[in-house]
Amino acid sequence: AMALPLSLPGAAAVLAGLAALLLVLVIMIAHVTAVKMPTLHRHEEEKFFINAEGMKESVPSIHDPPTKELSVVVPSYNEEDRLPLMMDEALDYLEKRQKQDPSFTYEVIVVDDGSKDQTTEVAMKYCKKYGSDKVRVLSLVKNRGKGGAVRMGVFISRGKKILMADADGATKFADIEKVEEGLENLQPWPNQMAISCGSRAHLEKDSIAKRSYFRTLLMYGFHFLVWFLCVKEIRDTQCGFKLLTREAALRTFSTLHIERWAFDVELLYIAQCLRIPIAEVAVNWTEIEGSKLVPFWSWLQMGRDLLFIRLRYMTGAWQLETRKCN
Repeated sequence: AMALPLSLPGAAAVLAGLAALLLVLVIMIAHVTAVKMPTLHRHEEEKFFINAEGMKESVPSIHDPPTKELSVVVPSYNEEDRLPLMMDEALDYLEKRQKQDPSFTYEVIVVDDGSKDQTTEVAMKYCKKYGSDKVRVLSLVKNRGKGGAVRMGVFISRGKKILMADADGATKFADIEKVEEGLENLQPWPNQMAISCGSRAHLEKDSIAKRSYFRTLLMYGFHFLVWFLCVKEIRDTQCGFKLLTREAALRTFSTLHIERWAFDVELLYIAQCLRIPIAEVAVNWTEIEGSKLVPFWSWLQMGRDLLFIRLRYMTGAWQLETRKCN
């Protein structure tokens, strides 16, 4: 006798059962693989930076009291071509601001994330020109990923406020005043913690007109996953222009697990969990040639990371604990 085909409710029940089984399997995989967390260990060579005189100097710690108004952390991987434009613009702005207000002190920390080109040498020219109190170059022994590089820079920062800024100079550096205003508007800061994020969300319509349908679809898919799984309030989590109070930087970056492209999302997810107030501020942004993002595979990796962020915190595999770098 022929087997009767499943009725519609029966087929739906089978599909629901398979979906539930798949979800349990994904949760188990997320939990089991969560042991592979990046260590906060520093290689011996990363405990020093080379000053303008070519001598080794021990790096400071974010656990020390701040001695500068602002630290700018610039993660750089194979950026010998794009870095000079960004550094020229940033240092021109910072020097002018210091002349107008001598109480304003700053440092720019270029973190060479295991580059294979002359990134360190290019950055050292600025160190020699402006002095190693203003420009510092931290060369990582091996590539850690953008999030890992930013964290290593944050951990040796001396600023009351810490700005993440991309090496490509896509955001106009003077827009720091906009994110500073966003930060000030969040006061009073609970436990001295607040974050102000530069945002390109207002430019979305223009960027869609210039993108392929496939890239637009990927972008919307990514935005939906960010909203659905992790961060509800911030429309643009990926803009590399973020200003944090020192305490907010310490708490979020010492809890961070993801070191590659999706690290911004985990950073803001952690901030949400810790009830750190977050502002989103529109900034000018220009697409610069030479992006390190490989469209399809990078989006796929980020999608996986977003799912794992949510599941690992939900199942307790990852904890909101502050770890110390050594």
